Amino acid sequence: MIRVVGLVAKYQEPKAAEMVRWLAPWLKQRGKKVLVEDGVVRGAGVSCSKKQLAADADLIISLGGDGTLLNIAPLVERADVPILGVNLGGLGFITEVAVDELEPVLTKTLEGDYETEKRMTLEIRVQSKNSKVHKFRVLNDAVIAKGARSRIIDLETYIGDDYLCTYRADGLIISTPTGSTAYCLAAGGPILEPTLGAIILSPICPHTLSHRPIVVSSKPAIHVTLRSFGDTVILIPDGQQGMRLDNGDKVEARDYGLPVSLIKLPSRSYYEILRNKLKWGER
Repeated sequence: MIRVVGLVAKYQEPKAAEMVRWLAPWLKQRGKKVLVEDGVVRGAGVSCSKKQLAADADLIISLGGDGTLLNIAPLVERADVPILGVNLGGLGFITEVAVDELEPVLTKTLEGDYETEKRMTLEIRVQSKNSKVHKFRVLNDAVIAKGARSRIIDLETYIGDDYLCTYRADGLIISTPTGSTAYCLAAGGPILEPTLGAIILSPICPHTLSHRPIVVSSKPAIHVTLRSFGDTVILIPDGQQGMRLDNGDKVEARDYGLPVSLIKLPSRSYYEILRNKLKWGER
């Protein structure tokens, strides 16, 4: 049963603040406790950190674009907590509910009449030369990218214990099926159905033209070791603040084992979303 609703919103978007001001009292009138992310709208609900909101809410509503949802999703450690993504403009593949659809969809959701789709997340571990381990969880992707003035970099890549290749490229995108319509798509990667158990490796501007994106099973861990000296190389998880990598640092990606539950509209298929968002069939 949904008793506590958490609201997260894009800070810089006036429309998001307007939606919170309408939505918070609407929820309270229906007997729901409202949690609001620190700094969004004062007085709309109980203010708390994103981490606390993710831990306490029975339902999370993300108001903004895909980036807003990607900020909160990795913090949700309970697979039974649904996330309702509301698209306030822009492309939006994982925030599929439009503003004019929100009230009827939310009414049904609060009554327990909703469907969810389980989306795989990845655990990203970085083993640095000083033996310190950094951990991230991503819903879309982890990107290893060189700095603007750096030379091409070498990335020694293994799938489990099997050597795949050493990419000579501007970087590498390690993507979930959900992230296949994000940076991976822009880099020439394939589109995967979001519920598949697979991982995509997409090199960024590879020096060897025969290096193409590859889809691999999500069961073995992927190991990528940086083999370049003196270059600025950054690991960027889900478009968030990244960390610098040094020569010899190892990046490991594996299935996190806990999916994210996104509320989906039964009246709209994934293929319909692709057609509409990517303008397929239009001339």
